This record gives sequence, C-alpha cells and structure tokens, in this order.
Amino acid sequence: MTSTRLTVPTSGGAMPAHLWLPASGSGPGVLLLQEIFGISPYIERRAQDLADLGYVVVAPEIWWRQGVSRVAEGPDAMDIAFGLLNDVDWAAAVGDSIAGLDVLRQRDEVTGGVGVMGFCFGGGLAFDVAARTQVDALVSYYGSALPDLLGVVEADPRVTVVGPEAVTAPSLHQFGMTDQFLTRPVVEQIQGLLEPLPNVTWHGYETADHAFDNPDFFLYDAEASRLAWERTSAWLAATL
Repeated sequence: MTSTRLTVPTSGGAMPAHLWLPASGSGPGVLLLQEIFGISPYIERRAQDLADLGYVVVAPEIWWRQGVSRVAEGPDAMDIAFGLLNDVDWAAAVGDSIAGLDVLRQRDEVTGGVGVMGFCFGGGLAFDVAARTQVDALVSYYGSALPDLLGVVEADPRVTVVGPEAVTAPSLHQFGMTDQFLTRPVVEQIQGLLEPLPNVTWHGYETADHAFDNPDFFLYDAEASRLAWERTSAWLAATL
C-alpha cells in the first residue's frame, strides 16, 4: 500500500491526513473517515481497496487534536479508543472532516463526484458531514452516532439532532442486525426512518454484529464483510 501524507488546514491548525491515488492517477474522490482506532491498518487497507477501484482517497486523522494518529493493538486498545471517543469535540471533528472534504475536492487528481464514507465512529461522522455540506454520495457502515443524530435515543449533548431527511445525497447504509453496541431495536428504528426515503439504500446482515467489516476485530463476519463490500463497490460505481 502506497499513500502520501498531507495536511489539511482547519480552525485549530494543520490536521494530518493520508492520500491514496488510483493506478490511473485520477478519479472520483472519497473522503474516508476512521473508526475509533484511528487510521488503523484496517482503514489503510480499505483506503487502498478504494484506490484499487479507481478513487482518489483522503483519510484525515480525526484524533489529531488529541495527539493520536492510531490506537496501537493491545489489551488496553478498547479502553484507549473509547477514551478518545468520550473526549472528542464532535463539532470540531465535523468541521475537520468538512475541511478534509474541501481539500479533496480541490485536488487536480479528482475528476467526477466526491463522496464521504465512514465506519463505526466514522460512519456517524460521515452522516453528519453529509447533512451539513454538499456531497455526491454517502456510505455509512454501522454509524455509531446515527441514533443520536436521528433522535432515536436521547442525544449526546455534543451532537445536534439533524433528522433523517437532513442528508439529500444518495446514501448507502450497512448494519449488522445483531449489533451489540447499538442493539437490534435501535438499528430497526434507524432502518424505519431511513429506508423509506428517496435515494437511500439500506442493507442489514442478519447474523452480523458491530464492526463486522474489520478482520482485525473480534466481531468480524467474513461473509457479511464480503457481501457488504461487493454491494459498496457496485453502489459507488453507479453513484460516483
């Protein structure tokens, strides 16, 4: 995997980010937003997968304000990651992501549309970004902030409820129906709000748990991951 480091100007300073280019050197753009472990090896692999499909990919280090690029593997990784999540300034993270999107749009290599894609923490963040600025596509894998953003649960005070119709761009949502972090009733409420809307594609995976796409995580589901990525690839090709 070959990526280039770059910086993104934000209200708080220069945010580190990573750039992947397709073999052709140009293509549509995808802003890739991390899970709670930061720019992990898994996120780097997915960025390369997107580049292999022909996309220009920028992945910003959203934990940069907390001085972290990625959470190292180890017995305390989950505690560290949830600590970062609990301390994050959500509004700043959204603003930083939008700044990353602006940098991506301005790159000469980007030809065609620009979308935003995220996993877990990044899936919710991507939804909020798409609700607040124009994107051409949104892909959200088990967005952990969606219950708050949609008002399904009592919202985290850091998060502003935006509602299900806030995102007007075509969107693809992938959820495990046995998600132990969001729970099935919550996932079904999210599905009930989003699936009937125009330009929304929803896929639920009956036996998949949270973070089912990450082979480095204990909840990985190989079949759900394979099918979800196959659908994601086809959807992005049709949309961007």
